[in-house]
Amino acid sequence: MDFLEFVIEEALIMVPVLYFLGYVLKNTNLLNDKYIPIAITLLSIGITPAVLGAYSPDNIVQAILVAAAAVFTNQVIKQTKGGRK
Repeated sequence: MDFLEFVIEEALIMVPVLYFLGYVLKNTNLLNDKYIPIAITLLSIGITPAVLGAYSPDNIVQAILVAAAAVFTNQVIKQTKGGRK
């Protein structure tokens, strides 16, 4: 079962947006690195439902899923670059 089966197509645009916001947070040193996934999730909960048209329970779940996808994308990129072993 693929994780992205649960994410609606309209919400997928938020994955690169959240990835970029995480990149900005990482490079501006506004937050300790361990808090960036939490910040991305909170930003997603604030932004994604607005993009989807309403603050409903379903859209908040979508916000959490796209935040997880953005963090997952970041980790895949970091680990395939030959970072930590």
